[in-house]
Amino acid sequence: VQLQASGGGQVQTGGSLRLSCAASGRTLSTYHVGWFRQVPGKEREFVAAITWSGYSTLYGDSVKGRFTISRDNAKNTIYLQMSSMKPDDTAVYYCAADARSWPYEYNFWGRGTQVTVSS
Repeated sequence: VQLQASGGGQVQTGGSLRLSCAASGRTLSTYHVGWFRQVPGKEREFVAAITWSGYSTLYGDSVKGRFTISRDNAKNTIYLQMSSMKPDDTAVYYCAADARSWPYEYNFWGRGTQVTVSS
């Protein structure tokens, strides 16, 4: 499955963005999926994950209460709604699918999308 993240950009502190991750080549509907982010020179950070059914979600401590992960299996797309954004949210965001060990390890990764939060 090929994943393509989009929706990144620049936003001011307190603003919102919605990232999308579209899949091709295979349906996402049977996969657990997740979002991660990475800043140059730092380790990749877990952001959020959702099960194939959408029934269960998990969030990293730094985004709890501000970010929401969702999925639309009919559109083969997952989303990350980001609100009350902070400069520390600045990173390249990646989506991932087909968990080897949910919610942290996946077989497929998309290209990232840059998110920049200005103060």
